[in-house]
Amino acid sequence: MNRKRTLMPDAFRTKKRRFGADNLIGNPEHGDVQEGPPDVKATLQYLMTLFPRKLFNDCLPQIVLKHQLYSLHSDKTLVDKQVNELRDQGELLMFQLGFDSDTFALVFSVDYRAKVLAGEAGRATLGTVEKFLDKVLPCCSDLSFSKDKMLKQFLFTDAEITQLVKSGVLTVRDAGSWWLSIPNSGRFTKYFIQGRKAVLGMVKKSKYNEILKTDLEERRTTSHVKLHMKYHVHDIIGAELVECIQTTSGTLLRFVDT
Repeated sequence: MNRKRTLMPDAFRTKKRRFGADNLIGNPEHGDVQEGPPDVKATLQYLMTLFPRKLFNDCLPQIVLKHQLYSLHSDKTLVDKQVNELRDQGELLMFQLGFDSDTFALVFSVDYRAKVLAGEAGRATLGTVEKFLDKVLPCCSDLSFSKDKMLKQFLFTDAEITQLVKSGVLTVRDAGSWWLSIPNSGRFTKYFIQGRKAVLGMVKKSKYNEILKTDLEERRTTSHVKLHMKYHVHDIIGAELVECIQTTSGTLLRFVDT
């Protein structure tokens, strides 16, 4: 089979949503697609239970990818609306992780603050980080910050901005701007990328490039899959890297070739 692009770009490209014939109201804990008004906050709380805190020595906040919500709610517009409402209310933070412009991480603000402050304990940058958490995050839901905004609106000095980058709450976007960042999240990104490739490989190696969702979730993880298998299943469904087909035996996942 000729592939126009390598696995890496294909695996991280968002595709047009594909649904099975009969999407029913589902139970998030069972990973079923749900119709009707979404309760995004409850779904986020469920998906975050799949995040392996111990794998990262409990140093990271629980991270969910926004598109994972689409694996459980069919109405993307309503999901995005509720996500934005939670962000505007200061309950939720969103991050651009850097490996794909269409992939966004979601973290509850309280969890983010707690993990950042715990990591800063005893460091010289603690005061500047506290200032950023207290002054910027409660009133600004931007994904990135320009130098002009940091200096003139939030009254940070160049030295303080350097401290924020050093602490990991900001990462360089380009000359004169920075992304809001999750400190020490590089290992999560690495595990996520290699795990997605491995799980997609399991689907591709199955007969006819398809496998029952329950069978995939019950697969024993390999050394390349360090995150929860269900975490990856919600990822590949939400990112539309597989097509969901309803059968009498359950949801069938079929690899989407491009």
